[in-house]
Amino acid sequence: MYVVRLTSTDPYRNLAAEDYLLHGKTGNWFVLWRNAPCIVVGRNQNTHAEINPDYVRTHHIPVVRRLTGGGAVFHDLGNVNYTLIEENAADKFGNYAVFAKPVLAVLHKLGVPAQLNGRNDLVIGGQKFCGNAQTMWHGRMMHHGCILFAANVAHLAEALRVNPLKIQSKGIQSVRSRVTNVADHLAVPLTVEQFADRLAEEMLADPANEPYTLTAEDAAAIERLRAEKYATDEWNYGYEKPFSFQKETLFPGAGLVCVQMNVRHNAIADLRVTGDFFGLADVAAFEAAMVGTPYTPAAVAQRLAQLDFNAYFAGIPARDFVNALF
Repeated sequence: MYVVRLTSTDPYRNLAAEDYLLHGKTGNWFVLWRNAPCIVVGRNQNTHAEINPDYVRTHHIPVVRRLTGGGAVFHDLGNVNYTLIEENAADKFGNYAVFAKPVLAVLHKLGVPAQLNGRNDLVIGGQKFCGNAQTMWHGRMMHHGCILFAANVAHLAEALRVNPLKIQSKGIQSVRSRVTNVADHLAVPLTVEQFADRLAEEMLADPANEPYTLTAEDAAAIERLRAEKYATDEWNYGYEKPFSFQKETLFPGAGLVCVQMNVRHNAIADLRVTGDFFGLADVAAFEAAMVGTPYTPAAVAQRLAQLDFNAYFAGIPARDFVNALF
């Protein structure tokens, strides 16, 4: 098994690296990586139903979709993420215990009574510190987990806090759990880097495993995946199942705007805008013009730029209107 330490903390690049190692390489892999603050949503989730958009926007938190199912998680530099990729592992799909072994082994050596709880969570004293997820591709299995070592739990709670009245989604939504940081349970303090070192040492103690450094060819392939897939709104916000959206926004000096919208196949299917705002043009024409627009921030902004937006909404910046829709 090859043991890799990713040096990047860019979430788009790190998720692209996972994808590349699963689909573009052969052999077995153990990968350690850390992300700067971001939200990572599950493959089958409606991103809009998982995040607190105002908080995400204010704190410039990237949102990225992963290959595996499960719920949304918040990453920051206080997390340690690990990925295991194995050949011919179809019989191990759903077996979270076997892939959690290296993490539990390290924690037990550190005196932390961690254990696997339920289907895919690692817990300490009943509190979750690591969620895990898996996917299969042509007999190759990828298992990964996000370990809360010294994460900012307040950020985690706020970034994933969603107004339940805002989105009515048919997608898979996250179940929030009580969480804890590993660092709070250590008898002898470690930094997050030292903890990652322990995980790498645990894997390299097996003589069958060896360290691997990504080549220039690897890095170029990962950059292509980052640009063409993981850093795009289509991948991160695209969502095929229909859902409904409703939000009221007070624009200072311009009035209240209430937007009700149905989204199908990740495009605006119908739109209704009401409120006490002012405009010279009939808002019904605006509603009709927006139908068919892909429901991503970039696509909506582009469509608004094609319209005489202020004729419909006097005194409201188009950028602020886009923010009100996401």
